Amino acid sequence: MTTIGIIGSGNIGSQLAHAFTRVGHDVVVANSRGPASLAGLVADVEAQARAAGSAATATAGTVEEAAQAGELVVVTIPLKAVTDIPAHLLEGRIVIDTNNYYPQRDGQIAELDDESTTTSELVARHFAGARVVKAFNHIPATEITDHAQAPGTDGRRALAVYGDDAGAVEQVTGLIDAIGFDVVNGGGLAESWRIQRDTPGYIPRFTAEELREKLAEAKRYRDM
Repeated sequence: MTTIGIIGSGNIGSQLAHAFTRVGHDVVVANSRGPASLAGLVADVEAQARAAGSAATATAGTVEEAAQAGELVVVTIPLKAVTDIPAHLLEGRIVIDTNNYYPQRDGQIAELDDESTTTSELVARHFAGARVVKAFNHIPATEITDHAQAPGTDGRRALAVYGDDAGAVEQVTGLIDAIGFDVVNGGGLAESWRIQRDTPGYIPRFTAEELREKLAEAKRYRDM
């Protein structure tokens, strides 16, 4: 059993809390509004974990508590808010970045507009002491739990991961498989644009073979 920190309690964060606890991982969840705002969520997460036969716990915490709860931390907040998290809190940890870039929400970011970098590379630059892995940015939140299936299931859905640290990618791959999905390793963070908004692999359900094909079909925005 591992404790996983989740910074962000929105659609993705809440679904990951459910997914992780169902397979036996404790979670510490935080948001910008404080632990008191999370009482209902953690109670629901624990209730559903018990229904699934898991003894895992869900705890509401501060951002600092979630960041330092364990080796692995999910950062699932708007891209514009990532730099509000002190970088030292996640030093030495594996950080799962779920972000997508929405200029209408995040403001215009020149390096993303001219495609000289990727969202995950920006996240990794801020959390320079962490090992960042891109995951969960291309699946509707409710499908994280609704589409989960046992390993070996015919037609099992696949999710893509990207990262520059092979050990971190391996750990995240194992976690994703445990919660119900096959995994396609797309390469380093610089290649993670292949699963950003409006690319062929973004959002629809694909098997591993199909997802690899969609990633290969992806084109830069400037080439579309």
